[in-house]
Amino acid sequence: MTSQEALNDAGIASAWVGEAPKLESTVTLADYDPEWPKLFEREAGRIRGVLGDRVLVLEHVGSTSVPGLCAKPIIDILLEVPDSDDEDAYVPALEAAGYRLVIREPDWEKHRCFKGPDTDINLHVYSPGNGQTERYRLLRERMRAHPEERDLYVAKKRELAAKTWKYIQNYADAKTEVIEEILGRARAAQYDAFSEDYAEHAEKSVTNALYDRPAIVDLAGDVEGKRVLDAGCAAGHLSALLAGRGADVLGVDASAGMVAVARRKFGDVARFEQADITRPLDVEDGSIDVVTASLVLHYLKDWGPALAEFRRVLKPGGLLVFSVHHPGEDWRWFGKENYFEVELLEDEFPPGQRVRFYRRPLSRTFQAVRDAGFDVDRLVEPMPVPETDEADPNWAANLRTKPRFLYFRAVSPASPARG
Repeated sequence: MTSQEALNDAGIASAWVGEAPKLESTVTLADYDPEWPKLFEREAGRIRGVLGDRVLVLEHVGSTSVPGLCAKPIIDILLEVPDSDDEDAYVPALEAAGYRLVIREPDWEKHRCFKGPDTDINLHVYSPGNGQTERYRLLRERMRAHPEERDLYVAKKRELAAKTWKYIQNYADAKTEVIEEILGRARAAQYDAFSEDYAEHAEKSVTNALYDRPAIVDLAGDVEGKRVLDAGCAAGHLSALLAGRGADVLGVDASAGMVAVARRKFGDVARFEQADITRPLDVEDGSIDVVTASLVLHYLKDWGPALAEFRRVLKPGGLLVFSVHHPGEDWRWFGKENYFEVELLEDEFPPGQRVRFYRRPLSRTFQAVRDAGFDVDRLVEPMPVPETDEADPNWAANLRTKPRFLYFRAVSPASPARG
């Protein structure tokens, strides 16, 4: 799901149907109230009564949907209708029941928002296939199941609520960083449930075994006797290849399930640890010769923390070698209108398992690497290795005619960053 970019005053004003209300104050948070779910159920019944089969999804989301979480005492409700841009199909009916359209954002997820007739609510309306539904669900379920995540969010909310904000949207935007942090761990944990299937697929997949891994190994160059950090190592196949070339390899992955598989399969040739690459790693400054990140970074919305950590651990002149989904391929394949947006996409990998990742234009990818202080040495759109023709002739032809992944080799400058 795509989180919205922080809005400036003009953006906030343009989104509101009328004049955007100013806060010019701190934010009042209430302790969790067990009445909040009951208020949602009452509103849900009324909305279903008004819209009938036009209701495709109707759920309690946001902070008031998480027991034990403090919140502004406003019930957030997620509604999906067949086409939220087709206002004639649902707005008059809601307005006749006392709901008031207050926000219209057709260029961002076709989003509309209503206030309630007698209860303080935010009724968020989207179309099917939007980027927000799964984000709301994932955040809600993560905090329901993990009190430490809820407590982290509580601490950040109370810290931000004590500040003065011109608009309530400014406060909401300021929470994005901690929300993305929690969502990142939630997405990593999803792999635990199918780590074995993922490992089997990655081992045999032509795209992984005969296209991606050979390209990473080629860009990494001679690694004999070098220390390599394989970031987002998954089931350890790349780590094992690098170790086979004489490298001292540490593989890290946020998924405990993936790390367990990697240790079982390749623990005799490489070390594997569970770690979140967006947070400080237990690796000394300037101790790594090569960082590899095979098909990892596109899972992150903000590359800054991970790239900063890579630069910290790399020796001066050390290499960062990584692959991501090709920006042109994702834009074409998913039929997106605006190439220049950063958007969260959903796909199946391996078949039957839903995964989510961000697409971004090439300019944003390149700039993130430069902003982290790296010098880009090579930008590669590789061909599959010759063995691919025998393994899968059709897929080999596909990989030779359409962009699939994009590869960077970047060099850490002579003066390394220090954490």
